[in-house]
Amino acid sequence: MNFKDIATVSGKPGLYKILKPTRSGVVLESMDEKKAKLVAGMAQRVSVLSDISIYTLTEEGAEPLESVMKKIEAEYQGDLGLDSNADDSELRAFLKSVLPEFDTARVYTSDIKKLVSWYKLIRSVAPDVLQESTAEEKESTSEESEGKEA
Repeated sequence: MNFKDIATVSGKPGLYKILKPTRSGVVLESMDEKKAKLVAGMAQRVSVLSDISIYTLTEEGAEPLESVMKKIEAEYQGDLGLDSNADDSELRAFLKSVLPEFDTARVYTSDIKKLVSWYKLIRSVAPDVLQESTAEEKESTSEESEGKEA
């Protein structure tokens, strides 16, 4: 599983594993204990985590969510010292420690709360997603080994 396999649905809490596309939308399964299935139609906004970024003051203007979560994992290894119900200043200080160049005007406290809760959920359900080795590295390694066999 990677960030391309995980989605969020507008208006619904939590994260969902993408199971398969359908004619009218996509079949999702909640990543919590319930494992409830949901068919998200065209009317619902489904966002894949690999497409989500956090606004920054850098030249690029944004940092991919995947990169931010991997930085959190590298620095904290799951022990954040706060939860998504922490106060505004604690949450902002946390994000500043991970991503010093985040745009304080465009990143809301609710966004940081989502980041914290999503990180904890992913770490408990699919911790391998947060490891530094990316899918591209794995693919290039397998291609190199295939090339050596030929």
